[in-house]
Amino acid sequence: MTDAILETRGLTKEFKGFVAVNQVNLRVQRGHIHALIGPNGAGKTTCFNLLTKFLEPSAGQILFNGDDITQDKPAHIARRGVIRSFQISAVFPHLTVLENVRVALQRKLGTSFHFWRSERMLDTLNERALSLLREVDLEGYADTLTVELAYGRKRALEIATTLAMEPELMLLDEPTQGMGLEDVDRIRQLIKKVSAGRTILMVEHNMSVVASIADTITVLARGATLAEGPYAEVSKNPAVIEAYMGTANAELKGAH
Repeated sequence: MTDAILETRGLTKEFKGFVAVNQVNLRVQRGHIHALIGPNGAGKTTCFNLLTKFLEPSAGQILFNGDDITQDKPAHIARRGVIRSFQISAVFPHLTVLENVRVALQRKLGTSFHFWRSERMLDTLNERALSLLREVDLEGYADTLTVELAYGRKRALEIATTLAMEPELMLLDEPTQGMGLEDVDRIRQLIKKVSAGRTILMVEHNMSVVASIADTITVLARGATLAEGPYAEVSKNPAVIEAYMGTANAELKGAH
């Protein structure tokens, strides 16, 4: 069995008596794509916010590579290699696609605030930036202003800027939200491609995406773990079917 890169033990978050995340024991295996799914209000985003310490847990532990990171600050967790897509992917609309990736690479170098340096200093990052754009199929858009990109390609650029931070664990929050079928398929293939040699934990509503790329799925309902395992097993679980009901349940079945 592969070792766990990320583990939570009894992770709990209460807001004035309301338990949003309740005793969640999550175990993400190194090198896997792990999906966190569940009906609206299940606690998925709260769980992500706890893992990146945008929220403090009320109880429980978070371990990354065996180290207890429960008390770590968000910046320290990012430096450890846990990168959440939106943390560093607020792309700059009036920079080119290449320039956006260079900014993310600069942050990794720790020279973000050296505004007095010549822009030519950044040219040394071009080769790495272009290689990242190749990885997300955006090399042909390197000189395009980001504002001119279609929505799906903007999301691909966000993934490139996330990769620029050299994540050991990538957290993707609803990567295909608001997309048409063509863009969904492009991003699905892209996540599969960039997962090589990396670990990905994703929150995703689109069941066909989850069914086709996730190795393991954790289903949350009312803040607690309802089921965990491969899609084929989880999608047949009576408790999961009951929790989803209606359209989401039809979605769950339709993704086979």
